[in-house]
Amino acid sequence: MQKISSDVFNPPHPLKTAVLFLTFNRPDTTKQVFEALRQAKPPMLYVAADGPRADKAGEQEKCEEVRRIVTKVDWGCEVKTLFRDKNLGCRVGVSSAIDWFFENEEEGIILEDDCLPSQSFFWFCEELLERYKDDERIMIVSGYNRQETWEQDKYDYFFSHFGGIWGWGSWRRAWNLYDEDMKNLECFIENNYFEFLLGKKLGNIRKMQLINVIQNNVDTWAFPWGFTRHLNSGLACVPSNNLVENIGFGPDATHTCGKNRNVVKKYEINLPTNPNTIIVPNLEYDMLFQGKPSFFSMFINHVLSYIQKKWGVSFSRRYIKKKIKRWFCS
Repeated sequence: MQKISSDVFNPPHPLKTAVLFLTFNRPDTTKQVFEALRQAKPPMLYVAADGPRADKAGEQEKCEEVRRIVTKVDWGCEVKTLFRDKNLGCRVGVSSAIDWFFENEEEGIILEDDCLPSQSFFWFCEELLERYKDDERIMIVSGYNRQETWEQDKYDYFFSHFGGIWGWGSWRRAWNLYDEDMKNLECFIENNYFEFLLGKKLGNIRKMQLINVIQNNVDTWAFPWGFTRHLNSGLACVPSNNLVENIGFGPDATHTCGKNRNVVKKYEINLPTNPNTIIVPNLEYDMLFQGKPSFFSMFINHVLSYIQKKWGVSFSRRYIKKKIKRWFCS
């Protein structure tokens, strides 16, 4: 399976896939992600920027600085922009930008201004977008692996009910199903479909998350997009090694306002990937995705990552867990 490296990746060919870059008011993170885009050199770049909020002093200047950064394209690339004069908010601002993107593209890669990708992220998405373009079971290709590494001795990527939208790719066919208002949520709950789809424990967790979004009128596009995938039994492809680092935690963020205590590092991977023919969601990963990872789980992930980087040797999570438990219990 794939060996990982923190900083080495040789693109197999020039990138062919369009990218949508979602920005707002953070010049510092925008500059870092834009530099990753400059290295990848997508042939078509769509840039969407929400407008400043009238009650936020100094925000207009920050938004203008962001727009100056993202329009300094110095590689062979066609650029399209969608710059809002007024603030639409997280849900409408992002979802309408993705609408615009898929009105123009059959498939593509989507990055927000705080999602810093490795270079192999772009080609990983491109490869799997092509591989699964006609497979309606798959609705997104995620670059984010919340556990940092996950059973990379077994496969290069796996399938999840959740995936993650900190750097992802999708198709027009999937986004066309987007249910912004989650109109079918009540029916889904009444018929116990969360439990049927995700199991009793995880289904209840997910159900309560989405009820909270509705009751508190949370300004988000991500939860409706997640529910859309549940509604259609859609899966995500997730790389066995994390490819995207969120650099946006802090007081200026919309949803990631606190300190990120579980920093998930990003890596490069070798391509092409070995196709994973077992298209079944990994429920153990999904349970951890929805909850805070245990110290034991995080420790195992770091041990596996260190061994593979240091000696190029892979062991399964189950093997390491068994050895550690035997050592402590002996």
